[in-house]
Amino acid sequence: MGGGNQYEDVRIRPDWRQLLIDELVSILAAIALLVVGGLDGMSYHSVFFCLGLALVFKVYYRFVYLRGMYYTITGEQLVYEHGVFTRSRDYIELYRIVDFDEKRSFLQLILGLKTIVVHSGDRTMPKLLIIGIREGTEIVDCLRERVSYNRKRMNIHEFANYR
Repeated sequence: MGGGNQYEDVRIRPDWRQLLIDELVSILAAIALLVVGGLDGMSYHSVFFCLGLALVFKVYYRFVYLRGMYYTITGEQLVYEHGVFTRSRDYIELYRIVDFDEKRSFLQLILGLKTIVVHSGDRTMPKLLIIGIREGTEIVDCLRERVSYNRKRMNIHEFANYR
């Protein structure tokens, strides 16, 4: 990347357990529809079976999408890659990052995952959710250090007017 990059790239992706959190209702509905669709005595059993298969394909697509998601923290940028049939890359310059939050839903608490919310001054992506990160992963410290370094390197200062 740019001159004087003293940091190694950190590449992370969501844990597969995030799929259970995001698609739990679809997974349970698919199982129920497939079971009901498998009963020959049930009226419209083929319709239920087809709906169950459609939900299985939806969950599989979400799994492939989630496993193809990457967040890369370089010395100067936070890069978000995603997509299945087409790939997209979104870039946030580290010096534009303003704040961080860590959030855990009830299911994330149970499964040991968290979501990191990155707030930035970037017009195209003012808020980036880094989802499904394992609880012990210290991404915020890594980002905070690199944001501070890039702000000093580019001589950028933040002024706040508090009353």
